[in-house]
Amino acid sequence: MNIRKTALLLLLLVAGVVTAQQKNITLEEIYDGTFRMQYLDRLHSMNNGKEYAVLNTDRNTGTKTLDVYSYKTGEKVNTLINSSEIDGLDYFIGYTLSADESKALLSTKMRSIYRRSSLGVYYVYDLETKELVQVAEEAIQEPTFSPDASKVAYGLDNNIYIKDLASGTTTQVTTDGAKNKVINGITDWVYEEEFAFVRAFDWNADGDKIAYIRFDESEVPEFSMDVFGNELYPSKDTFKYPKAGETNATVSLHIYDVTSADTKAVDLSGFQNYYIPRLEWTPEANVLAVQTTNRKQNDVNLLFVDGTSGEAKLILSDKDDAYVDITNNLTFLEDNDFIWTSEKDGWNHIYLYDKDGKLKNQVTQGPWEVTSYYGYDPKSKRVFYQSSENGSINRGVYSVKVNGKSKKALATEAGTNSANFSTDFTYFIKSFSDAETPYVFTLNAADDGDLVRKIKDNQALKDQFADYVISEKEFFTLPINGEELNAYMIKPKDFDPNKKYPVFMTQYSGPGSQSVANSWSGGNGYWFQMLAQEGYIIVCVDPRGTGLKGRDFKKMTQKELGKYEVEDQIAAAQALGQRDYVDADRIGIWGWSYGGFMASNCIFQGADTFKMAIAVAPVTSWRFYDSIYTERYMTTPQENASGYDNNSPLSHVDKLEGKFLLVHGSADDNVHVQNSMRLIEALVQANKQFDWAIYPDKNHSIYGGNTRLHLYTKMTNFIKENL
Repeated sequence: MNIRKTALLLLLLVAGVVTAQQKNITLEEIYDGTFRMQYLDRLHSMNNGKEYAVLNTDRNTGTKTLDVYSYKTGEKVNTLINSSEIDGLDYFIGYTLSADESKALLSTKMRSIYRRSSLGVYYVYDLETKELVQVAEEAIQEPTFSPDASKVAYGLDNNIYIKDLASGTTTQVTTDGAKNKVINGITDWVYEEEFAFVRAFDWNADGDKIAYIRFDESEVPEFSMDVFGNELYPSKDTFKYPKAGETNATVSLHIYDVTSADTKAVDLSGFQNYYIPRLEWTPEANVLAVQTTNRKQNDVNLLFVDGTSGEAKLILSDKDDAYVDITNNLTFLEDNDFIWTSEKDGWNHIYLYDKDGKLKNQVTQGPWEVTSYYGYDPKSKRVFYQSSENGSINRGVYSVKVNGKSKKALATEAGTNSANFSTDFTYFIKSFSDAETPYVFTLNAADDGDLVRKIKDNQALKDQFADYVISEKEFFTLPINGEELNAYMIKPKDFDPNKKYPVFMTQYSGPGSQSVANSWSGGNGYWFQMLAQEGYIIVCVDPRGTGLKGRDFKKMTQKELGKYEVEDQIAAAQALGQRDYVDADRIGIWGWSYGGFMASNCIFQGADTFKMAIAVAPVTSWRFYDSIYTERYMTTPQENASGYDNNSPLSHVDKLEGKFLLVHGSADDNVHVQNSMRLIEALVQANKQFDWAIYPDKNHSIYGGNTRLHLYTKMTNFIKENL
């Protein structure tokens, strides 16, 4: 007998046994917690910079404890709060410590309103006296300690109130708040969603003034959604929603004097003041920093307002031909010098200005982006940040002197590194992952990035995947329309280059976004692995208009959302179809939200390229979407009608040839189901056959109970039947 043939046969048999032992991922496993990731609980870095607090829950008793740990050792050193020891309070959900860490705000009975806003019943717990005080009988919004923790300001029924903790008295600051008319100190729907903040009031450093924004939304058009629920008759949820080109809330800035109870209106008429997307008091108690911008959002003003006179002074104007992003990166140094981030040199970088707005120096520079600004350490005079300087699909953590010198690489392993720094910048908790590695958490020294100790590594999850058929995620670039577009590909584990495979493309493609990143992806990442097991090649391409490749690459889609991105996705699919192992007649595409807008456009405009598409919660015309987001990229429909209509899926329904699945939640307060209903009607009138599903009372995320499992089962079956 031929020994070599015998050995080869045995090797093949062993390989077959190993393969047989590996399992395929199922949808049930994806959504029942089988692949549960370990994360770090939200922690609070204590003022001493050497310890941090974490909220823990005893699953057996339901007891909540706020425990303090040593950064260096990880050992528990103290328990600040134990719910079982608080008289009059059975439980709490979350906490906020006062600036001096003497008191805690404890939240209970929380109820979400929109994406970032919520209502809850709150208590103040004195960590020394163990006294418990309820802030208000009603559910309130955004309770915030005064700097000395003697008072709490909060929002209730569109007005601002102040609770004096010593006397127990409550003062009503504003009185004209009314639903769907006037809001004081809390942002309206569109500010919350697109400027990403809810609390529109702030205490000054001395605690004797509160600045707040007033929203007069009486002229803003209303949007209503049916809520089907379980009752005999549905109800309606009606709220103010300014669509592109429509009337926005009129905003004004006010300063309330706590001692005199007087309110002063701040005159901003001499500045770009259509929106007021940020306000915060500087370290100087009488100087308020306010950011304002015009409706086009391409001229952002930083103003300093005198807290006594109300006089506003222009400190900085950041302009762009397209738009200027609003961030939370403004940081004040000594003497009110400040740090600002800007794309003015073509890449997002950090700049240092003096208190009069004079540029002192550009702190970072190069053909890469600062992706997160972590803060400034006054002792070492160093700025800490995350950037893409180790590759646009990677993230590294760095520090640099505020003068731009002596840069240090703190965490630059290929993949995605992020950091959470201690209050005094002694340590940072590093989070790392890449395409093959679930999140690893370590404690590192902020001075040089050296490892101090390991925290969590999710090795158990990584070992668990050894039992499954998992394919490698291959990163590459595609030369498309004059650009090298970032892309990744997941092939079936048993890939044979001599066979032809169907391709399923995933994308988001929205302005400044990134889907092709060297990081661990759960959820949809598991779904893509499951589809690869079924014999599909998964491909993702970030087209022009996405982020991390400079200002010009990102903003070239200005006034034409859905034009160049669609051209790139169609061209990418055609380029893939040229490969020997790709079946060019079996290419599909899907996406959610902006990705759904893209998937719809791709199958309509690329009818000869795509065999099928799935669009979940898509925008189908930017005329239907909110003012702040849409006008940032498109200006108004009155100014740019062709940009809105030429790139709308509604304008291309007659071209549909392939199989199309449309999905939406009926209670989507963000991308209204109106978008899909109008597309459905357009397709019907064009006599185009397609499939669709509406999930009752589900919002933009379409989740709850078995909803996600049902949705992904539907989409999986649609792919199997049509690709």
